[in-house]
This record gives sequence, structure tokens and C-alpha cells, in this order.
Amino acid sequence: MSKNKKLEKYELIKLEKDEIIEDIADDFFYFPKYTTQILNLANSNAQGTRPKTVGQMSELIKQVPEKSFDSWKQYYMENYSDNIKKASEKIYPMVKNLEKAIGMIDEEMVENWVKDLILIKTAEGLIFQEAILKYFAEKQGQNWKLANPKEESKGIDGFIGDKPVSIKPMSYLNEEHLREKINVEIIFYEKSEKYLKIYKQSKEN
Repeated sequence: MSKNKKLEKYELIKLEKDEIIEDIADDFFYFPKYTTQILNLANSNAQGTRPKTVGQMSELIKQVPEKSFDSWKQYYMENYSDNIKKASEKIYPMVKNLEKAIGMIDEEMVENWVKDLILIKTAEGLIFQEAILKYFAEKQGQNWKLANPKEESKGIDGFIGDKPVSIKPMSYLNEEHLREKINVEIIFYEKSEKYLKIYKQSKEN
């Protein structure tokens, strides 16, 4: 990245972030390699540090009387120290769950995970498109087919019988400037942990 011309006469100094924190925070914590990755994953699953448990940090830190690290630490520990225990009690059981899950992972499972990521997750949208076309075609006693590149350029993803349709994820609803360019019926879908939810216009509309 090129240096801003306004800073050409300034010296660039780089400091190690951890060294800065360790210098200011007396209780700088050391974590063995990989442990923070596991803790981050456990916390993500357990939702231990959500605002409802530990408070909204960006707002709480504004309430500190003196703008310094020591003042922030004292303020939080005096007013919200119980929240640290609550968060920890949510996260630790999840760490034990992960510990158990790690013991179940073998080389075959890793290879299957890579296959799933590369072959299935990458093509998930295509899989859903085909599933939706097939579902409505069979329901209507019609044939179905995927669009060719020329048809795709017009926003068409496939055909149910002779009817062209576009099949898009629910997030596409927010892309109004893109939806205006598609002149065929749009079928929307979203996935949950268990279901593929499909949204199609009723015949009355």
C-alpha cells in the first residue's frame, strides 16, 4: 500500500500489539497455541459473551469516569464482575463438548469434510436450484431443465415446462436494483439447519 503523501516526512514505527498490551495490563494472559481457537469456537456456539450476558461493551466503556485501562478494569469489576463468571459457565461446558467431538475425528472424517466443503458446499446453490425445479415440475406434471449461459444472462435459472423462472436466496430480496433486471418469476429460498424453505408466488398474484 502506497504511503499517504501527507505522511511522507513522517517516520513509520511498528510496535508489537501483545507487547503493548502486556506493558499496560498487569494481568496479561498467556494462552497455549490453538487454545484461543477452541475457546473462540466454544464461545460462538455457547454465545457466552453476548451483550445479554456480559453487557454491551461499546456502551459500558463510555461510562468509565476516567479514560484509562485501569479505570475501565476497576469500573467493570466493581459493577459487573458476576458477568465474567456467568460467561465462563456458559463457555466451559461447550469446551468439554468440543473435546469429546475432537476425539471422534479421524482421517476418514477429515477427508469427508473436505469433500463436503469442495463438492457440496461450493455447489449448494446449484443443488437447491435443481431441487426446486424438480419439485415444481413433478408437482405440475411437467419437465424441467436448467438454463443455458445465454438464458442465465437474462436472469433465468431454469424452466418448469416452458416457463422460465429465476431461483434466488432470500438475501436477494434486499438487492432491489438487481431484481428490477429480472423479468421472469422469481422463486426464493432459504435454508435452516433442517429445511430448505421455498417461497413461490401464488397463482392469484
